[in-house]
Amino acid sequence: MATLLVGDVHGCFNELQALLSQADFNPQYDTLWLTGDLVARGPDSLKVLRYVRSLGDSVRLTLGNHDLHLLAIFAGISRNKPKDNLSELLEAPDADELINWLRRQPVLQVDEEKALVMGHAGISPQWDIDTAKRCAREIEAILSSDSYPLFLDSMYGDLPNCWSDELSGLPRLRYATNALTRMRFCYPNGCLDMICKDVPKKAPAPLKPWFDITSTITEKYSIAFGHWASLEGKGAPEGIYPLDTGCCWGGELTMLRWEDKQYFRQAYLGQEADAES
Repeated sequence: MATLLVGDVHGCFNELQALLSQADFNPQYDTLWLTGDLVARGPDSLKVLRYVRSLGDSVRLTLGNHDLHLLAIFAGISRNKPKDNLSELLEAPDADELINWLRRQPVLQVDEEKALVMGHAGISPQWDIDTAKRCAREIEAILSSDSYPLFLDSMYGDLPNCWSDELSGLPRLRYATNALTRMRFCYPNGCLDMICKDVPKKAPAPLKPWFDITSTITEKYSIAFGHWASLEGKGAPEGIYPLDTGCCWGGELTMLRWEDKQYFRQAYLGQEADAES
């Protein structure tokens, strides 16, 4: 029984299948963890969603910013751009079924037995684990409700960027969504910077990667995350596992087998996407 953690798939279905074959993935016995951004940019988002949905309880995933963007396109809030590469999925006969399944998926995974947390972009250093769980539940509740278009319409924006328990309503949800799905850098006090997308060594002072700021969560839990392909899976401290290695940009799809910490990698097999975001 293996726990297999895979970075951002981004519609790279063939690479996902090849990667899982390397570890002899068997959904009857093994569990597949996915860091989010299942869709967009790569060639086969439809196949990826159909496959992941078919795994049932054998998969644990978190939604990423591109997954939320798909939901916003489907709800008529955002525009489907050619570079998103989502037309086949949106026009599929089972699109309604797949997207309604997707919006009922988690934005945070916590396994107390493994002391393992997974969020697409990471975990805000201003949160403790109870706050992280509570904020995730709030996002998941509205995504699965009839009010989800209102939330999706308001999630775009970079403020508020500092956490307070007094935040409420849509600003609270926007902060939590940014922390879980878009965050890269923070100020020393833990407030989010939503502008810089450089690698850490090129970031202007005083910005630091979120995982380099002291957090009560990282003291107790290991954290797996995706989103930040330019890290190339490197540079994080012990117990922090960056798994997005830019497959759809011509890089690799990376998998970590949790039990023995063995990595598996699969090179991209098709035409790479035009740009990262």
